[in-house]
Amino acid sequence: MPTVRNRGASLFYSAEGEDGDEGPPVVFVNEAGLGGWLWSWQHASLAGPFETVVWDLRGTGRSEETAGPHDLETLASDFEAICREVESRSVHAVGLGLGGAIALEAARSSGRVETLTLLGTAAHGSVFDLEPLLDAPESNGREPSGDPTAAPDDRRNAIRTTLESALSADFRDRQPDVVDGIVDWRLEGDADPAGRQAQLAALAEFDARDWLVEVTQPTQVLHGTADALVPPDAGRDLANGLPRGTFVPLEGAGHLANVERSRAVNDRLFGFLEGHTDGLER
Repeated sequence: MPTVRNRGASLFYSAEGEDGDEGPPVVFVNEAGLGGWLWSWQHASLAGPFETVVWDLRGTGRSEETAGPHDLETLASDFEAICREVESRSVHAVGLGLGGAIALEAARSSGRVETLTLLGTAAHGSVFDLEPLLDAPESNGREPSGDPTAAPDDRRNAIRTTLESALSADFRDRQPDVVDGIVDWRLEGDADPAGRQAQLAALAEFDARDWLVEVTQPTQVLHGTADALVPPDAGRDLANGLPRGTFVPLEGAGHLANVERSRAVNDRLFGFLEGHTDGLER
């Protein structure tokens, strides 16, 4: 199991595809509390022309937890450690939610980030409302879903309820099997309640509005127009505040737009990376 240690935590990562001969690898950065399953729709599509790297934030999945709360600088340092471990002097960073904030901080503080793709991300933490996705309600008067002692059916139902905040009703109706799969993956690979709250703390003081002009990398900001957790207008404002930012609305998609609109996101992502990688062909 590939891991790297940074600031007291062993961080799990998985690298697939080419070893960087065709250009910088694509490093994915997870939403708060969510495991690497989040990028299943993307890394499988890109692995081949690109090396793809998926890793678990500290306290998630197979990465160790350390005492929280965590700050954004620590999580960006973890991103840097992953990049060093895969021996990449430059990378394409792709982040969702908190992962987008981490990618922004890394782009500002590190010379490794060549391009940015941000989904469901805003320029300041005050507009993020991730609790509905991460804190499952109590079910039938029993324990919350995040408690490993809760009855399995109650945990599954509670996690399914949280997905109502992150996936559109249309997608949930059309793709019940995918929703079932996400519930299974969340049960296996997501952070526990303490880990989620430690990660969310990194957003409490996140405010990039005064330094967005320092992030000069080409950036595309993809945002579901039905995102109930991070307002689409906040994504548009983020793109407008970046010197080389472009806003891409994904009609009708919720917060996990990379899941709902996987084909559109993959095509957009490949085209964007192709345009910033010399000699790459589909």
